Amino acid sequence: MENTALSLIELGAVFFALGVLGRLAGRIGLSPIPLYLLGGVAFGEGGLLPLHDIGGFTHLAGEIGVVLLLLLLGLEYSAAELFTGLRRSRLAGLLDLVLNAAPGAAVALFLGWGPIGAMVMAGVTYISSSGIVAKVLGDLGRLGNRETPVVLSILVFEDLTMALYLPILTALLGGVSFLGGLEAVGISLAAVTVVLVIALKFGRYVSAVVDSPDREVFLLKVLGAALLIAGLASSLQVSAAVGAFLLGIAISGSTAENATRMLEPLRDLFAAVFFVVFGLNTDPRAIPPVLGWAFALAAVTTLTKIATGWFAAKRQGVGRLGRARAGAALVARGEFSIVIAGLAVTAGAVTGELAALATAYVLLMAIIGPVAARFVEPIFRTFQRKPKQPKPVREAQLPESAQPNDQRI
Repeated sequence: MENTALSLIELGAVFFALGVLGRLAGRIGLSPIPLYLLGGVAFGEGGLLPLHDIGGFTHLAGEIGVVLLLLLLGLEYSAAELFTGLRRSRLAGLLDLVLNAAPGAAVALFLGWGPIGAMVMAGVTYISSSGIVAKVLGDLGRLGNRETPVVLSILVFEDLTMALYLPILTALLGGVSFLGGLEAVGISLAAVTVVLVIALKFGRYVSAVVDSPDREVFLLKVLGAALLIAGLASSLQVSAAVGAFLLGIAISGSTAENATRMLEPLRDLFAAVFFVVFGLNTDPRAIPPVLGWAFALAAVTTLTKIATGWFAAKRQGVGRLGRARAGAALVARGEFSIVIAGLAVTAGAVTGELAALATAYVLLMAIIGPVAARFVEPIFRTFQRKPKQPKPVREAQLPESAQPNDQRI
């Protein structure tokens, strides 16, 4: 069979299977992300039905899925709201860094993987998955919730931290000099600053450039701008997700509303492919030897993320249920963690055990995160203390002689 025909058959089978899994998730009231991930594992190397001819397409489609997820998330907020959230959440962002990077670094040092291994695992356990979080918030209808800007500000803080972390890690892995590492960090900071200034000061011009009364032209301009900004950001060692998100907040008003409405179907399609690609890259045979450490890290960092979200939401006056939702929304890890581990493995600076641990850990957290976000509200309501009911006041008993007498004299 020709390669093109085989690729179409495999791709069609994947899309159809995703539709079935999405329908199943809807029937049981669960986010489809965990099922997409497990479906990817089944189709990947070492799975039940390995696919070999769609790797190029699925990889690029997965990247587009992340870009669209963050673009539409950015369209929900303005630049002023972003800066306000960042200012208010900087303390929570630093707490997030300490609480969630420390467990990964500690495990790496305990297993004898050295300082570089510790830095790699610190990044793996630190950063939440912007793609998964955005998808979960959309699936659960929580984009308009009061705690969502808190979650968003933490995600942006993490992504901006990655703009510093990734150049430093790359320099260490490649044996670059200290001055070379500083140069990479400087380029990243300059790129992020320029994009933020454009989003804040010239957002209306960005909206005017991409707007169009013609639906086809409008779709092409918005999607093209998103991919262009994401690619430029990635080439400057800044997250492509950060670039797409900042473009989203730069687009405002009716332009943002139209863009959201037109891009939502594309987002859902490509986002599903992204989660499948993550599963495709996971070899299930490498997971069992490190599963114990993965479970331990998952348990600890689930609690630390919940604590981060609770603390950040509390500082902004969100109620207890909103604090719990904010913490649960941050639990998932995903694309960034895999990128970090992949950089280290490609450079040959870490052992294969670290890669297996990172993969098992992220797969667990990518499943635990959506499940925790879905069920945190009913669990919270179940264990919430019921207010004490006041005891009924008994009416005073009057003596028989004082009882009312309806007989008229």
